[in-house]
Amino acid sequence: MTETRLVLVRHGETEWSRSGRHTGRTDLGLTEAGRRQGVLLGAALEGRSFVRVVSSPLARALETARLSGLGDLVETDDDLREWDYGAYEGRTSADIRTEVPGWSIWTHAVPGGETIEEVAARADRVIERLLAASGDVAVFAHGHLLRVLASRWIEAPPTFAGRLELGTASISELGWEHDRRVIEAWNEVHHLDP
Repeated sequence: MTETRLVLVRHGETEWSRSGRHTGRTDLGLTEAGRRQGVLLGAALEGRSFVRVVSSPLARALETARLSGLGDLVETDDDLREWDYGAYEGRTSADIRTEVPGWSIWTHAVPGGETIEEVAARADRVIERLLAASGDVAVFAHGHLLRVLASRWIEAPPTFAGRLELGTASISELGWEHDRRVIEAWNEVHHLDP
């Protein structure tokens, strides 16, 4: 049987990702730069064969999938939505730290939003569903969610995600070494500088 590999694609730039604002459930589209990134992702993924293409239902992820040329194949998965930032939606970490010194999404509470354990449970459900795919799966989603998903893929605690940087329009690959799940490539952005 062919092993499942996940090709993680973070959506292209939005106004809020450019300014460092936490963008969870706010359904923003891509900037012009983000749309260009989507096209460049398509060139980077060209020639790859995917047994499934899944995406967050939020516009920025779906638009990135469409611009990359995989929009006709995409299935949405609500568990791939970004972290619900509750009262911190639209705010930067620096702004939040003026009220909560030392605040980090990885170590502190999010008033009115999800806990890191809830985000990890969603990531675990995605992994469980995709393990049956037997081949490469393209996953279009969001920065924090994808970082948690990678952590859970390697069976690390979700807080490990705080050690994984992930740029917009990046490509990362999760696969196998023998019978162990591993991170094969992370935060690849060379395709954005053609």
